[in-house]
Order: sequence, then structure tokens, then C-alpha cells
Amino acid sequence: IVQRLDKDTSGLMVIALTPSTHTHLVEQLKQRLVKRQYEAIVHGVMTAGGTVNAPIARHHIQRKRMAVKESGKQAITHYRVITKFAAHTHVQCQLESGRTHQIRVHMAHIHYPVVGDPVYGGRKRLPKNSSETLKQKIAEFSRQALHACELGLCHPQTGEAMIFSAPLPEDFETLLDALKNERRY
Repeated sequence: IVQRLDKDTSGLMVIALTPSTHTHLVEQLKQRLVKRQYEAIVHGVMTAGGTVNAPIARHHIQRKRMAVKESGKQAITHYRVITKFAAHTHVQCQLESGRTHQIRVHMAHIHYPVVGDPVYGGRKRLPKNSSETLKQKIAEFSRQALHACELGLCHPQTGEAMIFSAPLPEDFETLLDALKNERRY
């Protein structure tokens, strides 16, 4: 496996078939030549997109968690707003680096945790003034609302630029549809 996904994150990942291909693809990752784009639904209404440039390291007490720490490795996440809803935002995130749980940690760090994230999002938040349908869809969403939708890399043998994409999964689309009925903007 060249590039992994967090548990309960849907979408694309890279697996090499040979050791030489693995080495080549890992080198592309190190040189930040692999384009990784995600979509997420976060709690809160963002005003605009931006960049989170905050180093990430293991949490000092809970070793399975990551945290923004000055002593950590550089981590950069660019994000832009796709759609604003009454109490949520659908965002696109592009990784410049690739740290464990990076998007989840960075979104929580700027106070917009990913919906359904039990590690960095805290308890499930159900918007007070929303419909019972939306409350039910959020409560039923059984994973973090994070999807690896696009992956771009160079073919290890030909050097050809390749871009792969994966449509949003059904559960993500269902949640977006429920949010659209509550749309504020």
C-alpha cells in the first residue's frame, strides 16, 4: 500500500503491484507530486476557504490520536467551500502533505470538525432548529463524512500524468440531500 485512507473514510487509495513501482510512487508522495483531493462535510458555516498550515504529531496522552503540535511534522491542507448550509459546510480539501488523520485534525483545529468523526469531532451535534429528517440523517451517519474523490500521479513506468476520480458514496450523497433541504445560503 502506497497511500492509505483513515478507517471509515471512503474513496481512492494507491496500491503498488511491484516493489519498484512502490518505491517510485512513494518518492512521488515525498516530493509532493501526488494530487490528493477530498470532500468533507463539516460542522459550522465557513465564511470562505483557506489554508491550514499547522504541524501534526502524536497526541501526548492519547497515542492513537494526532494533534497540532509545534514539534510535529509540517502539514498543509488547502480547503474551499463548495456549499454552505444552515449549520454545516460542504468543503473540498487538497493535501499538500500527507500526515495521519491530517484533514480531520486540521478541520477540528480550526473549529470545523468533520461530521461523524468520533475521534476529533466530539459527540454528535444535532442542529437545534433543523428538521427531524436532518437530525435523523446526521444521527444515522455511521462514519466521518470524508471522501477521497480525486488522485493524480505520474505513471511509474511511462511518466504519463494520470488522474483518477471516485464519485461520492451513497451515504454521503444522502446526507448532502438532507442538508440541502435546510440550506441557508
